[in-house]
Amino acid sequence: MQKNINNGEKTKDFRGKRRNFAAQINKYMQNKLIDAIVEGIEEKKGEEIVVIDLEGIEGAICNFFVICQGNSPTQVDAICDSVEEFARKKAGEKVVRIVGRENSQWVAMDYTDVMVHIFLPDVRDYYRLEDMWQDAEEFEI
Repeated sequence: MQKNINNGEKTKDFRGKRRNFAAQINKYMQNKLIDAIVEGIEEKKGEEIVVIDLEGIEGAICNFFVICQGNSPTQVDAICDSVEEFARKKAGEKVVRIVGRENSQWVAMDYTDVMVHIFLPDVRDYYRLEDMWQDAEEFEI
């Protein structure tokens, strides 16, 4: 189930920018780690950010996926660095493991309850992680 959080309701986020947020996304944005991850992605101009709620999904390896893309391996690597820094400084969380930095086409960052996936656009289109969890709620940011 996909929901677009840009539904016309104007609210102000913590960075002071005008943002459109649906009421249901508030519980996810209140999560310090997810908020820090999204901020780190936005800092390096990551695109097509999606949060997938896997809580309550049997067999899920974590509670949330955060998926985004960068337009080049250099940008994917920069997004990874930014997410790591923001999560550490703003949420006090250290990444458990990072894989995929060798070629920076698909980097996966493991924060135990939250997995971050940073893709190049063609690699994201190929693997289509968003489609694997059709029972989960999906929020575009």
